[in-house]
Amino acid sequence: TDDTNMALSIYAVLREYGEINQDALAASFAEHFNPLRGYGAGARRLVSRIREGEDWRTVSKAMFSGTGSYGNGGAMRVAPLGAYFADDLSQVVQQVTLSAEITHAHPEGIAGAIAAAVAAALAHQLRASNERPSRQAFIDRVLPHVPESEVRSRIVRARDVADATSVLNAAEMLGNGSGVSAQTTVPFTLYIAGEFLDDYERAFWQTASAGGDVDTTCAIACGIVSGYTGTDAIPGEWLTHREDLPGWAFGTD
Repeated sequence: TDDTNMALSIYAVLREYGEINQDALAASFAEHFNPLRGYGAGARRLVSRIREGEDWRTVSKAMFSGTGSYGNGGAMRVAPLGAYFADDLSQVVQQVTLSAEITHAHPEGIAGAIAAAVAAALAHQLRASNERPSRQAFIDRVLPHVPESEVRSRIVRARDVADATSVLNAAEMLGNGSGVSAQTTVPFTLYIAGEFLDDYERAFWQTASAGGDVDTTCAIACGIVSGYTGTDAIPGEWLTHREDLPGWAFGTD
């Protein structure tokens, strides 16, 4: 999907530079854009303009009548970045902001990306310390790093969802990504991650059961959860049947 394709660009840039080089990442997004991967309309326009030679700084800020995008695309691709800088949350925030700005200049889009990346980094930290916090405690660790925003307010709501609430009801309260905004996508994915942090397969199916922007919500939630469970928790049959990852992301093409 577009989520995977753009995450691979982040991985490739981190592999080459050890940090987010914005120009290199924008170029990679443009070079490896594939319209068959399900990119949203806004992302198609933005990446197409970059491919035609326009500066990403101008294009990103001009989106949506000059407000910039607050879509969920900045958050859907950042699990690898959170993992890479997991030992330094301030660096996570700085680097994920650089990553998000290329396509999502609106503060809400950036806040959503920060929340997802910090959650992924914390999942790695918790795995290393063999600690399994409650959903509420997990989200409480994320919140100090998320700028004041609607995204943050909704993440607070995700923290405070009653324990007896079903996943479907939680999705109704928080959003399931159907509006493709960061505000109505990221809070639900943090709710899922907090609830199912130690169970990758269950996190996947519970996320998907809520419908909406399923590829994106699963990419965010399971990107976070995989930091805690490790890749061994991914069912072997899924790995056997997945599409091979492209060599360009690993420098083998």
